[in-house]
Amino acid sequence: MRTYHLSELLVAALAVAGLALVGTGVTRLPARPPQPNGAAVPHRTVPAPSLPPLPRAAPVEVRIPAIDVRAPLVAVAADAAGALEVPPLDRPRVAGWYRPGVSPGETGNAVLVGHVDSPDGPAVFFHLGQLRPGDTIEVVRTDDRVVRFAVDGVEAYPKERFPTDLVYGPGGAAGLRLITCGGRFDRDEGEYVDNVIVFATRAS
Repeated sequence: MRTYHLSELLVAALAVAGLALVGTGVTRLPARPPQPNGAAVPHRTVPAPSLPPLPRAAPVEVRIPAIDVRAPLVAVAADAAGALEVPPLDRPRVAGWYRPGVSPGETGNAVLVGHVDSPDGPAVFFHLGQLRPGDTIEVVRTDDRVVRFAVDGVEAYPKERFPTDLVYGPGGAAGLRLITCGGRFDRDEGEYVDNVIVFATRAS
């Protein structure tokens, strides 16, 4: 069995579910969220510096200066159907950390998730699609370490083709994945058709 931080059953369920709970599609905004420009190949990560992996510690805050994000993090898991949970919609400025996976700074891919919008307007990851290679993401942990990641790329994937291996699969460096909704809003289904995913690698 391959080394994953999700069970094979949960990986399959996530691939099918396509993270449909990420983003509600209840926005009243006149325009859709910014979309990735596709200028980078996201799964070709930038060579990481020689950094020893950090011990496990829960993250408590994510900072993304380029899009003016400074948000608290809460632990999330997966529901009974295998779909990734997200923070409550009444807390749209809060992001979630997938607790069954690695913590930011450990070897492997840590996963953060957040809403794109809410009934009151843009949510925490509304501008995620604007990030570009080289932008910095900082994660504050309970051990007072601030782990810095450099964005490798940003891409949108149809939810039915969610790249499970690229997000949750094993890696030789400390990676970070940020996930939200994007693309066209399907009013019949009441959700966005895509997931926007940021791929990043630990920089310091």
